[in-house]
Amino acid sequence: MSKPVALAVAAHPDDIELMMAGTLLLLGEAGYELHVMNVADGCCGSATESREATAARRQDEAQESARALGAYWHPPIAHDLEIFHERSLIARMGAIVREVRPTVMLVQSPQDYMEDHINTCRLAVTAAFTRGMPNVVTDPPLPPTDQEVTLYHALPWGLRGPLREQILALQYVDVSTVLDRKRAALACHRSQKEWLDRTQGLDSYLKTMEVMARQVGAMSGWFELAEGWRRHLHLGFCSEKTDPLRHALGDKIISRDEEDLRNGD
Repeated sequence: MSKPVALAVAAHPDDIELMMAGTLLLLGEAGYELHVMNVADGCCGSATESREATAARRQDEAQESARALGAYWHPPIAHDLEIFHERSLIARMGAIVREVRPTVMLVQSPQDYMEDHINTCRLAVTAAFTRGMPNVVTDPPLPPTDQEVTLYHALPWGLRGPLREQILALQYVDVSTVLDRKRAALACHRSQKEWLDRTQGLDSYLKTMEVMARQVGAMSGWFELAEGWRRHLHLGFCSEKTDPLRHALGDKIISRDEEDLRNGD
């Protein structure tokens, strides 16, 4: 019997490691085959190197991080700030989803501080929704697939939407047992640490990730270190009750969705 597949999709090299990697690692421990994809090549993430040199460096770092996560790496399909919800990128992303056949997709928040993140979320959702539509042609052309897929949206970087509104998760995953591995994967993105320290005033890239994990843990009311998720509406993707993340992670996940609250969970 083949392994279930989890695909994490985010805009830039290091986005997965910042907000998703703990959950991805736990899925790997639960028997999932892991795949990661950054839609953009990271070419704008330097103040000193050319676009080409920056993209090459950041893709090398992304592949190193994927190895640390134990995940298959898929190459980018766009440049930074050129991620749009348009036909050619939908076709490229659709081919990835049909090739990988994930049953779980970890994607970015539909509310985020950066348009690249929001548009990446939209691309991933559309690619998953159209996976079984024969008249949707992917690039390269691949036959449609019929597996259920459940999408989970990560919390945005900074835990707020673009209008400063707080974004609350409905499911929280305890990442304390894999924080060291999450940190090691993030540490592979050495050039991005330098860039964020310079442009966003982050005095410690790795420390900021851990601080945010503690903030999400406090939001959960239960875990010390956590990642937060919102499950996408099931229509067009899977059965209403399908929740593979909860099934796979057991006591490492707690839910705060409306049905759980009604049932007193």
